[in-house]
Amino acid sequence: MQQHFWLRKEGGTLCVFRSHLFPGGIHPKEGVNGKAVNSGNAIVNMPAPARVTIPVSQHIGAPAKVIVKKGDHVRIGQVIAEPGGFVSAPVHSSVSGTVDEIRPCTLASGVVVTSIVIDNDFLDEWVELHPSEHPETLTAQELQNLVRESGIVGMGGATFPTAVKLTPGAGKTVEKLIINGAECEPFLTADHRLMLESPGLIVDGVHIVMTALGIREAIIGVEANKHDAVTALQEACRGTDGIEVRELPVRYPQGGEKQLVYALTRREVPNGGLPLDVGCVVLNVGTVFAIEQAVREGKPLVERITTVGGMVNNPGNYRVRIGTPISLLLDACGGLQAGVKKIISGGPMMGMAINDLEIPITKGSSGILALGEASLEPEESACIRCGRCTRACPMKLPPYMMDACIRHERYEDAEKHGVMNCIECGACTFVCPAKRMLTQSFRTGKKVITARRKAAQAREAAEKAAMEAKATAEKKEA
Repeated sequence: MQQHFWLRKEGGTLCVFRSHLFPGGIHPKEGVNGKAVNSGNAIVNMPAPARVTIPVSQHIGAPAKVIVKKGDHVRIGQVIAEPGGFVSAPVHSSVSGTVDEIRPCTLASGVVVTSIVIDNDFLDEWVELHPSEHPETLTAQELQNLVRESGIVGMGGATFPTAVKLTPGAGKTVEKLIINGAECEPFLTADHRLMLESPGLIVDGVHIVMTALGIREAIIGVEANKHDAVTALQEACRGTDGIEVRELPVRYPQGGEKQLVYALTRREVPNGGLPLDVGCVVLNVGTVFAIEQAVREGKPLVERITTVGGMVNNPGNYRVRIGTPISLLLDACGGLQAGVKKIISGGPMMGMAINDLEIPITKGSSGILALGEASLEPEESACIRCGRCTRACPMKLPPYMMDACIRHERYEDAEKHGVMNCIECGACTFVCPAKRMLTQSFRTGKKVITARRKAAQAREAAEKAAMEAKATAEKKEA
């Protein structure tokens, strides 16, 4: 078991702390434009734009189905797209106004999805909200329905529909609620500011989830570079039983579900498994805040807090309406500085480089970063088999071997080495002295393997249907 010792002053006394870390991981150094710049910037409410473009797929799973048409008048919080399946989430209007068009839209990931374009009438008319009168009496089923109807997804960037997480399958028991306040990506401070400015609402959201699911223990994990947030949350927890705030050593990717569960509980989530397999449910601090707002205020998810950092004139943390173009958010920060070479949606480790500033803010937009020359990918050289990538991998995989298999199109071998368990954290790429684009290689390999699996399933289904049809025909002839 990997252990880590660290120091901090407590009341003038230098104390030694011990924490059990997850395997692997790295600690990217913060530059002058990193967390320190934005952690002191209070959340600013950005004015609603004149026009929003709201994608119907802002979550993992089936896209939502459009239920409005051009010319319809909508209000804030109105459902404009219904869930397309169990693993899906509804989409709500973030402004009041008129549906102008329904058209394709490119997301930061490069995927093209259907979107609903709404012209803002600036009347800020909300649908009728229905706050829960007695949230302390909510059953697990009622909470799941409320969260599902509110369109809440994982706000840390994963965007997994939260209602699904709160719905244990047959034979599964939830024992612990793990709250992710690590925010381990460089530059990003949206969660930090939320913990500082709304600790009581976050703790209330945690308590609501605990009560509804019958959980007696919740642990909020926050990295040590946000000690002020730890203090604020601990103060908010006074008088609330079963909620512990635990300070963690700074280590990337500590915000990963499996890594956080291990760091806080020492339970190891199996490869291919979920935290629920070891009795845990993991929610981001932004997610429990959204749950609190949905329960206490009746508000669906129509806005989020996004960090804007790097080479912008006025970095900050903004509460932004879903569907706002990234260009307007950059304008609100005073525009870009000279020398910007790359714009990233998300953090520098797991985010996506974009080439279109009209891409909209979505439920998963944790940050927008403007980076310079140093962010450009250097030229690759041959792998020297140094093993740094293997030591850094939090999933205990052999990145250099998986990369070699994928580049030679040996996808079955890559799968045997565990490429489908890669969480795409970028730690291996960060430490590689040969500057190999390992993470990009694994993304490509996983897409090919997934496509091959689907093709094989389709072939099997076709063969089965043909055999059944043949058997039916032979039966009729007989």
